[in-house]
Amino acid sequence: MKTNSLPSVRWIRLIPVVFITYSLAYLDRANYSFGAASGMAKDLNITASMSSLLGALFFLGYFFFQVPSAGYAEKRSAKKLVFWSLIVWGILASLIGVVTNIYMLFAIRFLLGIVEAAIMPAMLIFLSHWFTNEERSRANTFLILGNPITVLWMSVVSGYLLNSLGWRWMFIIEGLPSVVWAFIWWRLVDDKPNQASWLKDSEKRALNEELIEEQKGFKAVPNYREAFKQKAVVYLCLQYFFWSIGVYGFVMWLPSIIKAAPHISIVETGWLSSLPYLLAAVLMVVASYFSDKLLKRKVFVWPFLFIGAVAFYASYLVGASNFWLSFALMVIAGGAMYAPYGPFFAIVPELLPRNVAGGAMALINSMGALGSFVGAYFVGFLNGVTGGFSASYMFMAVSLILAVIFTIIVKSTKTNEDFSNDNNRLSIDKHVVTGK
Repeated sequence: MKTNSLPSVRWIRLIPVVFITYSLAYLDRANYSFGAASGMAKDLNITASMSSLLGALFFLGYFFFQVPSAGYAEKRSAKKLVFWSLIVWGILASLIGVVTNIYMLFAIRFLLGIVEAAIMPAMLIFLSHWFTNEERSRANTFLILGNPITVLWMSVVSGYLLNSLGWRWMFIIEGLPSVVWAFIWWRLVDDKPNQASWLKDSEKRALNEELIEEQKGFKAVPNYREAFKQKAVVYLCLQYFFWSIGVYGFVMWLPSIIKAAPHISIVETGWLSSLPYLLAAVLMVVASYFSDKLLKRKVFVWPFLFIGAVAFYASYLVGASNFWLSFALMVIAGGAMYAPYGPFFAIVPELLPRNVAGGAMALINSMGALGSFVGAYFVGFLNGVTGGFSASYMFMAVSLILAVIFTIIVKSTKTNEDFSNDNNRLSIDKHVVTGK
C-alpha cells in the first residue's frame, strides 16, 4: 500500500503535538547551560568542576530509566507516561529557580534526568504506532527537530530573560509551560489508531493493515535480552555513545565558549548560540526527506558525522587566535551533528520486530545518555584543566570519527520494500521456471 493512500490528517494532528512536547523536554534540560554561563555559579558558589558535574548529572538519571520507560510505553501507554512526565519535569525545572544551595541543585538535576528519561523512547514508540517505514524518518525528524529549534529560540529568549530578570526567574518561567502542556497533550493524542475518534473506520483499517504487513518480514525475537545481544544493536549503542559525546559537549558548553570571547554580552551570546541550530533544522529536514524517499539510512548518517568531526578538528587547528573563523566551524559542526537523527532512529524498526524495537531504541538512547554525560562532564573538565577550548574540540572530533566507524560497520538491514521486492523476484523466477 502506498503511503499517500494512508490518512494525511495524522501529520496535521499528531506531529505538531509531538514536536512541542519534545521541545519542552529539551528546553528544561538545555537551559542549564545558560544559567551556568550567567550568575548561577557565583550565587551558589559552584566551582568549575562542580559545574561540569551538574551539567552532566542529568544524564545519569536519564541513562538508568530508558529501558523501563520503553517497556511501559509499549506494553501499557505512551500517552499516560508522557502526561505525568510533563507535569513532574515542569515542576522540577521551575524548582531550579528557587534552590538555595548546590546540594538541592544536584538532587533536582538527577531527578530531572530520571523523569525525562521517559520522553524519547515513549515518543519513538508512539510514532511507530502511527507512521510506516516509508514515513518514519520524517516523523522522527519532526520529533527531534524540537531539539535544535528549541535551542534556537531558547538561546535568544533565555539571553533576554537572564539580562532582565536573572537566572532564577529564567528557570521558573521556562519550567511552567510543561505543566500546562500536559493537559493539552492528554486531550489531543491517542496511543494507537484504533482509539482515535478523529479517524474513519476505513482509515484505521488501512493504517493497521500497513503496519501489520511491515512486521511479516522479520525473524521473531522473543524478548529484550535476545534483541540486545544482536551485533547491530551493540554497534548502534557504541555509535550513539560517541555521537552523543560530540553533541552534548557542544550543547552544554557552546554558550560558555562564546561568552569567553572578548566584548560578547549574554544577549549576544544567545543570538550567536542559536545559529548552529538554525542550520541543524534545515539539514535535518533535508536528510530525512531523502532518507525516506530512497529508503536508505546509513548513508544519511555517517557522512554528516564525518563533516562534524572535520569541523571540530579545524576549530582545534584554528584555536583561540581567530574567534569568528572558529565560531563558523562550530556552526558547521553543530548543524552536521544534528542532521542524521531522523534516519538514525529509523534504522531500528527496520532491524527488529515491534515487540522489541522500542526496547532496543531505549537501550541505544540510554547509551547516548551515557555519552552525553561524558561529553558534558569531560568537555568541561578539559576546558578547566587546559584553560581553553582547543583540547575539547579535538576530543569531540575523535568521538565523532569513532561514531562514523561504528555506523559503517553496522550490517545493512532489509526494509519491508526489500522483502516485497524479493518476493516479487521469487514469483517471477517461479513463473520463468514453470512456464506459467
